[in-house]
Amino acid sequence: MSGRSSEEVLLIVNHVKNKKTEGNLYMMGERVGWMQGSKSNFTYSYLYSDIKAQKISPDTKEKVQLQLNMHDGSANTFHFNNPKGREAAVKDRDTVKELLLQLLPKFKRKLNSELEEKNRLLQDNPEIFQLYKDLVVSGVMSSDEFWAQRAEMQSKSTSTKSEGNQVVGVSAAFLADIKPETDGCNGLKYNLTTDIIESIFRTYPMVKKKHLEYVPHQLSESEFWTRFFQSHYFHRDRTNISKAEMFSDCAKNDEKEISDEIEKNVSDPLIDLVAGADVSQGEGYGGSSSDQKSFSTNHANLTMIRRFNHHSTMVLKACDINSESTKTLESLGTSNPTLTNGNSNNANGAHSSKDSSEPVTKKAKMQEKINYSDLKDTSETSSVNLRLHKMEGYLHGPTPVMATKYTTSEDVIAATQNVTQEMHNWVLTLSQVVSSGTAVSVLGELSPGGSLMHGTSQQQLQHMVPEEMQEELKTQYNALLELLRHFWACFPVQSKSLEEKVVRMKSTLEKFQMAKLQPLKESIQQYHYALNLTGHMEELLSAAFSKFDNWQMRKMSKKS
Repeated sequence: MSGRSSEEVLLIVNHVKNKKTEGNLYMMGERVGWMQGSKSNFTYSYLYSDIKAQKISPDTKEKVQLQLNMHDGSANTFHFNNPKGREAAVKDRDTVKELLLQLLPKFKRKLNSELEEKNRLLQDNPEIFQLYKDLVVSGVMSSDEFWAQRAEMQSKSTSTKSEGNQVVGVSAAFLADIKPETDGCNGLKYNLTTDIIESIFRTYPMVKKKHLEYVPHQLSESEFWTRFFQSHYFHRDRTNISKAEMFSDCAKNDEKEISDEIEKNVSDPLIDLVAGADVSQGEGYGGSSSDQKSFSTNHANLTMIRRFNHHSTMVLKACDINSESTKTLESLGTSNPTLTNGNSNNANGAHSSKDSSEPVTKKAKMQEKINYSDLKDTSETSSVNLRLHKMEGYLHGPTPVMATKYTTSEDVIAATQNVTQEMHNWVLTLSQVVSSGTAVSVLGELSPGGSLMHGTSQQQLQHMVPEEMQEELKTQYNALLELLRHFWACFPVQSKSLEEKVVRMKSTLEKFQMAKLQPLKESIQQYHYALNLTGHMEELLSAAFSKFDNWQMRKMSKKS
């Protein structure tokens, strides 16, 4: 595995020993790797999802070490040996430790979600659960092989589940509901929950983009959200935004979105928003025109109203965002980060701009309101009837003249009339039928137990075999068919991985025959049934073994 690939490298720590060998430690997006200084490939590479925990050496110990413990029970220890001294080595070790503290929970939650999905699939589908017990628990095949073929079913199940769930909207006051607390030093603390962060990301995609750019590479979680609360998003009365601020380009994007919303034409003919005016008093109750326009000409008030409307518009649009953006932010190391800010201001919008996209039902109701049946044109246009001499030429189009005889609709009608006439004139002649004695004799020979019905019995097989044995046969059939599906899916064998899989599946079928089928056959023999109930399963296995033997013979002949 190449060490310097196109993978995103989050951190590189030099002078890290492993088993007394000098090297470098690389922390990437999905794994951590250690490379010997003179090589270009990773000597050790561990996925974050495979790491169970990390341990550090105590301060009383001379060596500065970090140990990674895996889920499979293995472990590896890295010794930080910075030439600048012990303090520099401890700093390098703590940097790696802090980054692992942020990354490991993210991949641990992903692993837990996969296990929960598999567990839910086993609970919802008893047949799959029975297959899992018969094949995986009994040791016939591994869990990875079982779930590899179920990946498509899992994805379909996940998509069906996500489509069935109702999308939860975003509260318009989710920012105003954040209640700051004083920290005793002329500052404020804001307690953010995962739901609030999710609402911010759904409402303001630009903030989510900034979070991905800055955290954790340039800023920590607390520093990022501190700057957010100091920005125009939380202080809507801010009119002067410096270009040096992190969210300055977000403000420009917000202004562009506001302009785009203003330029949109409202499609509701029953509402005229342009005719509205900022009038706080009714007509005839005093107040001059200059007083009425004083509020609208205030630049600060106009800016605040525009931002209120933009916030309400983004809240409405949050429901239309792809479900991928509505997932809980998994990159957070803690669910309730505590943030400190020097200022606070809560705002709540009162105006909302209308989204141009409307539900179909609303449009239908709107059409009912503005369309009146008595105003519709009731005049009917006259049409000309098409008279055809032969319908076949119109339906089938021009056809070449052929010497063959074909049936027309007139022939069909004439034939139907002839059959009706024949049935009307038909006379019953009992002299040409079989005698009653012969009929009874033939019926007895064709009945169960007769001379022509050897091997049958008055009692049906399903009543002869106990229900427990029937369930056991059904279970073993399903398990065998699942294994055979894996086996036959390997053909044609066109890659090295398929060759390894077909050999492994042949061995699995042999284990199934010895561990499952043979004991079942021996238990059935105690009942002395006339039929071989396991014969079909043995034929299926024989066909699979013959296919494998033929494939091996062809493979050996090609090599020779």
